[in-house]
Amino acid sequence: MRKTWLIFSQAVTVAVAVLFVVSTFKPQWVMNLTWRKALPDATVSVANAPAGAGRSGVVGGFSEAARRAAPTVVSVFTNNSNARNPHRNDPWFRYFYGEQGQQQPQSGIGSGVIVSPEGYVLTNNHVVERMDDIEVMLTDGRHAKAKVIGTDPDTDLAVLKIDLERLPAITLGNSEELQVGDAVLAIGNPFGVGQTVTGGIVSALGRNQLGINTFENFIQTDAAINPGNSGGALVDARGNLIGINSAIYSRSGGNMGIGFAIPVSTARQVMDSLIRDGQVTRGWIGVEPRDLSPEIAETFNLKIREGVLITGVLRNGPAARGGLRPGDVVTEVGSARVGNTAQLLNAVAALKPGEPARIRVQRGEEQVSVTVVAARRPQAAVQPREEDGDEAQ
Repeated sequence: MRKTWLIFSQAVTVAVAVLFVVSTFKPQWVMNLTWRKALPDATVSVANAPAGAGRSGVVGGFSEAARRAAPTVVSVFTNNSNARNPHRNDPWFRYFYGEQGQQQPQSGIGSGVIVSPEGYVLTNNHVVERMDDIEVMLTDGRHAKAKVIGTDPDTDLAVLKIDLERLPAITLGNSEELQVGDAVLAIGNPFGVGQTVTGGIVSALGRNQLGINTFENFIQTDAAINPGNSGGALVDARGNLIGINSAIYSRSGGNMGIGFAIPVSTARQVMDSLIRDGQVTRGWIGVEPRDLSPEIAETFNLKIREGVLITGVLRNGPAARGGLRPGDVVTEVGSARVGNTAQLLNAVAALKPGEPARIRVQRGEEQVSVTVVAARRPQAAVQPREEDGDEAQ
């Protein structure tokens, strides 16, 4: 009896060892020999896989979003044959190269997004600025000359128009619903290598005071954005447009994981104005603002710690006529709260010229509401993108 039990225990031990080895190195054998024999009609199902799962059932597949959005993203080729060489006034340059050397054609490449079947294309102003020859190429190989409908240097946006049939158009999403951590795709033509899709998440929202544009409310993302992506699409996991890729933070000229896109809410407003009027009309009240730092608040003995200090008011300007004074701290413009100069600038720009608006300020120890009738914001001279500085609101 004892001998029989010993043989049985040894057999079980060997069987368990073999099963362990097979399950470790050839798990499919176990599936085939066990589950499929017991349940010959059984099938593997991914019906309960989370939304966004790819064919393999793994969360994170965005092939459908890329398939929907990619055909609407175009390459924008630009050229300026009238550009003059920056060394044209150098006597030595003129001596060696003569008058022919003064002409130096400039060219560039960027991206754009088709936003309507009629052929309107959104891109960045810096992609087409000072260019007299603009050509758009689609992913299907078609290309066409583009006409500039309008540009807005203050937001670095431009609208082009192409005449082609059967144009795909992207679906505009809602950038106001974005949250930090949402998955996004950046689509464009980096370095001219061809259309490329990169993925990442929303890293931050409402980025401003970067010195890139006059009006800043950027979506920050770690999706790879490189030179040539400018004007391309930032889309959500469903392939809807949520931003126009515009700039990167980089020490090398390439991607470092910090890219910025203009929200589609801003792009839509600018696009509608450019198509309708050929320009963007914004409000202006004529003040010089300054961020309210703790040091300034202590110097002026202010009890408020959030707002924008008015350091100057234009004589006979809208703000002066409405009763704003130097030393006032603006806390609200209309229904929008303001905590820094960028927010004040955006809030004032949103005012309709000729219509009264309530502005709430802290004046000394009391809160005061004044009514200001905004004027039309003057057209500012185009400045190099790397320059930064305060300006009148």
